[in-house]
Amino acid sequence: NDLVLQPGTFRVRGDIIEIFPAYEELAVRIELFGDNIEKIYTFHPLTGEMKREFDDYWIYPAKHFVTTRENLNRAMGKIRVELSERLKHLRNEGLLLEAQRLEQRTLYDLEMMAELGYCSGIENYSRHLEGRKEGERPSTLIDFFPNDFLLFADESHVSVPQIRAMYNGDRSRKMTLVEHGFRLPSALDNRPMKFDEFEEAVNQVIYVSATPGNYELEQTEGEIVEQIIRPTGLIDPDIVIRKTRGQI
Repeated sequence: NDLVLQPGTFRVRGDIIEIFPAYEELAVRIELFGDNIEKIYTFHPLTGEMKREFDDYWIYPAKHFVTTRENLNRAMGKIRVELSERLKHLRNEGLLLEAQRLEQRTLYDLEMMAELGYCSGIENYSRHLEGRKEGERPSTLIDFFPNDFLLFADESHVSVPQIRAMYNGDRSRKMTLVEHGFRLPSALDNRPMKFDEFEEAVNQVIYVSATPGNYELEQTEGEIVEQIIRPTGLIDPDIVIRKTRGQI
């Protein structure tokens, strides 16, 4: 954008590059001398007032979901195929309202993707955008860790059951949306990992808990490190028992 510098855009004027990250209130100006960067600093996008100079600056994507136009067109083609199959199924079942709702919403999303490159709720089409197969595990932050990373599961008697419950809770909510024509069935693949997928993704785990569950005890095979003294030196507080009668 050579005229107005708006969040999520950049412009180039001679040897000056100006970037306005979508997640910041200040813009960034990069001054070049030939092929070398001479100065990097933030400035107010309206007044142009210089705020702070940097030796280096990290710039993140302007949008959360970034893909090429070729991949987007391929994904849109698969979405149309899935939509056609789903509409046929709904109409055969006599669910005409659900079919109309799904067709209207999905065609609007496809139009937005074609014109703008994204749409509201685009994460529900992530299976098509990433080229994953139906039911295939989604990408997570764990995929970016090295193979020998060490995971600490704090309060594991609570966190481990939560990992188990995440997939079922997410699927239950989205099944309602799919059944009533708010989303395509592929939205079910925009999900957390299943517990067995989580187990395959992690290698070394330390479970930290005062009351470990059966799962943690089975995984450690009896190798337990007991912490007797708290590192802070604090002792357990005194317990005071009061009657409930007469408190209100």
